Amino acid sequence: MNVDETDLPGLGRRKDFMTASGRRIGVVEYREGQTELIVSTWDDPDTCQASVPLTADEAAALGNLLGGQRLAMQLSEAHREVPGIVTRQFSISAESPFQNQPMGKACIRTRSGVSIVAIMREGEVLPSPAPDVVLHPGDLLIAVGTQEGLDTAASILRNG
Repeated sequence: MNVDETDLPGLGRRKDFMTASGRRIGVVEYREGQTELIVSTWDDPDTCQASVPLTADEAAALGNLLGGQRLAMQLSEAHREVPGIVTRQFSISAESPFQNQPMGKACIRTRSGVSIVAIMREGEVLPSPAPDVVLHPGDLLIAVGTQEGLDTAASILRNG
């Protein structure tokens, strides 16, 4: 995938790429810190067809969703031949009793038999997170276990 990067003098930087369907999608990162998701015409990246301003939290959440989906798909493919093993993503909401708490406080492995294999945070992957990693709203946890265990883990993260 070829990502084009363009300096926007006095404004910031644009990063975009051409999709297989012929759309140009990207982001503009402004010097002041704002981020904007953009869709441009295939033949002219300066002609913006749509734009969505994103807060820092929204940009991080979008990065987590896109990156987490890819990571979960890769793990699912790796476990495809192992019967009974499933990969799932869990988002830490602002209502989670474990937000701003160390992951170990939830005792996910002990209570459900599920392993948290990675955390997606602000577009970054934290592989094999230790129990002392503090969970933040918007974190996307990538978990591996049985279907029953994953259902239990979801309930734990939601209700305590």
